[in-house]
Amino acid sequence: MIKFTLTACCVAAVLSAAAQQGPVLTAKDYAHAESFLSYNTEPFIDHATVRPNWLPGDKFWFRDLNARGSEFILVDPAKKTISGVFDQVKLAAALSTATGKQYDPLMLPFQSFGYSADNTAVIFRADGKLWKCDLQSYQVSPDTGKMAESIAGFGTGRRARSGQGDEIKSPDGKKIAFLKNYNLWVRDVATKKETQLTTDGVKDFGYATDNAGWKMGDGPIMLWSPDSKKIATFKQDQRNVSDMYLVTTNVGKPTLKSWKYPLPGDKTITTIQRVIIDVDVPKVINIQVPPDPHRATLSDDISSSGTFDDVNWSEDASQLAFVSTSRDHKDEKFRIADANTGAIREVFEETVPTQYESGWGSINWRYLQKTNEIIWFSERDNWGHLYLYDATTGKVKNQITKGNWVVTNLVKVDEKNRELYFMVDGQESENPYFSQFYKIGFDGKHLTCLTPEAGNHDVTLSPSKNYFVDSYSKPDVPPVTVLRDMNGKLLVTVEKADISRLQATGWKPVTPITVKAHDGQTDLYGLMFTPTNLDPNKKYPIIDYIYPGPQGGSVGGWSFAASRGDNQALAELGFIVVAIEGSSNPLRSKSYHDMNYGNMGDNTLPDQVSGVRQLSQKYTYIDTTRVGIWGHSGGGFATAAAMFRYPHFFKVGISESGNHDNRNYEDDWGERYDGLTSNSNYDAQANENYAKNLKGKLMLAHGLMDNNVPPQNTLLVVEALEKANKDYDLVIFPNSAHGYGGFSPYMMRRRWDYFVKNLAGGETPKEYELKMKTDPRNSK
Repeated sequence: MIKFTLTACCVAAVLSAAAQQGPVLTAKDYAHAESFLSYNTEPFIDHATVRPNWLPGDKFWFRDLNARGSEFILVDPAKKTISGVFDQVKLAAALSTATGKQYDPLMLPFQSFGYSADNTAVIFRADGKLWKCDLQSYQVSPDTGKMAESIAGFGTGRRARSGQGDEIKSPDGKKIAFLKNYNLWVRDVATKKETQLTTDGVKDFGYATDNAGWKMGDGPIMLWSPDSKKIATFKQDQRNVSDMYLVTTNVGKPTLKSWKYPLPGDKTITTIQRVIIDVDVPKVINIQVPPDPHRATLSDDISSSGTFDDVNWSEDASQLAFVSTSRDHKDEKFRIADANTGAIREVFEETVPTQYESGWGSINWRYLQKTNEIIWFSERDNWGHLYLYDATTGKVKNQITKGNWVVTNLVKVDEKNRELYFMVDGQESENPYFSQFYKIGFDGKHLTCLTPEAGNHDVTLSPSKNYFVDSYSKPDVPPVTVLRDMNGKLLVTVEKADISRLQATGWKPVTPITVKAHDGQTDLYGLMFTPTNLDPNKKYPIIDYIYPGPQGGSVGGWSFAASRGDNQALAELGFIVVAIEGSSNPLRSKSYHDMNYGNMGDNTLPDQVSGVRQLSQKYTYIDTTRVGIWGHSGGGFATAAAMFRYPHFFKVGISESGNHDNRNYEDDWGERYDGLTSNSNYDAQANENYAKNLKGKLMLAHGLMDNNVPPQNTLLVVEALEKANKDYDLVIFPNSAHGYGGFSPYMMRRRWDYFVKNLAGGETPKEYELKMKTDPRNSK
């Protein structure tokens, strides 16, 4: 009897343990989750993406991806027509005859094409070669490339362009500027003759160089004058700037990589000595101001806008307007230089208590020489707005835009009609992050919305700026793309996305959410991902995907996307996943954005805790006893901070490539958002100082060749955890940079495994391999 009782007790214990055991996931379960990644969802979306390739007369073509394959579509705004660019069946047959290969008419591997001047032929690039097709006879023959170069709108892959690149073509198309041995050169397009414009550039004191801090490139940072006779650029001084080091992993002795990388608090940082170069002479004209810190009004790189930031040429190239940014981004000086002598005139100055920025993704100021005026962006009334300045007196003539919303991107300045066209966030009641396109008079009158449909709008102007393509959607509503004139009049509906094939696979849209910030008053917006087979009677662990900014946010973009990273894939493994835009992220009021200025250690974390708790009250299937968190870069910093500062709330974290101590991250970021080290307590924000508080499971990951966030940031946390006798997990990518490159799928699989095992208490398939692939409709 006693023996029977013991046996029964053992069986009961086994059954109890089995009942508490987490899910046992198989390779089939992981394959199901993988089916929700973008490379598996996008092939099931039709008519979603319209990327205009402009032709003369504001016509444009685009590749339409649909259930049959891909079709080339031509849109004519003048005629308000949509048609095929050419007969794809005939062209495929002709190309097959010319090459001896078989081509599917709906899978034509065209990288680019353009029309001949008389519209009787097209030149296209297929399989890496140039071809010419007569549109009457449909005869295909090889093209030498000369015709292609003369065709407007023809894309040839790597090419000289008006923005930043390895080589930059002049506005008249006759010259190409490039760097050689720290000096600026130009090449005559017709003769190929090369002329050296500067001669005294040397290592760490070179012209137009793009290698300060984490940003590196081989092309020059510069801006051609409208008449193609002058270049605005600088001589970059890094001679006494401190070095950063990385070491390769390989058989034999490692290679030491070193470059200039100033840190917050360094006595010497990278500076720029502004110059104007007369190309024809050639001659270097020094702009008569002291060297400026290597800073810009837009971000922490001086070419973030795609060209030389904060520089405007006058139309006649006689003047150069520019803005000098102080080391801590608190002070902005608007100056105008005489392009022939380098003499400058101080116009006005704006000083802010935290940090100034000129917009998001776009620098929103312009110098208007004809009327001697300046369009200036400022958040002085707590919202990002445009102001009209007198360029002679430096005084404000009037505030142009006003209200509890922000101008994010100044798209067009119509000086003749004295109108501005710009993107706005905050006018859409459903979600303040939805962007719309507006226009207004210089006098602040006649504010007009040009994109009235609900949703997030993405606008592309035609070359003449007389039309624009507008694609609008919501995170859970697929896009509609239309063509409008500059009064907002709808000319033609170009495409309406069809997601019926995607829905047939079992996919479902994300759930938009709204919660209150930790102050109990401010609305926060985000997205929630739930399993497609959600059982509302079960309890699910929740994972918080975080990117705290302050230059960005967790959601990223607010347009439709079938997949957002691996958020939905993680949900399919048995989790609720959320992304919440916390306070101190951009695109709202200045006070909202500055909520954590000088205190990045707690950046948005109270909002995340509050938001998850509120969601659990509304959605009872959320289990707040099992909360995970993960993020990359700034999100990696926030994840470790969450695990150390809120150890009783966050149980499992994955911190990837985090800038855990901003004294070890490039100077400009910390000094912009935390202030100078003399005025801010960087030590109080450093994650390694709180590592001893860890109670849950933490995985750290970093690439050892990360030239953005050096790996020492993570190793500081590793050392602190070891000193505190804390267990942790570490994933190292020996020769990878910030984003892990080809090892990203490996990191994703390790992320899935870690949450399944430690947050859900389950078992995972051994070494499941994610197999990324491309949409066959885009095959080239």
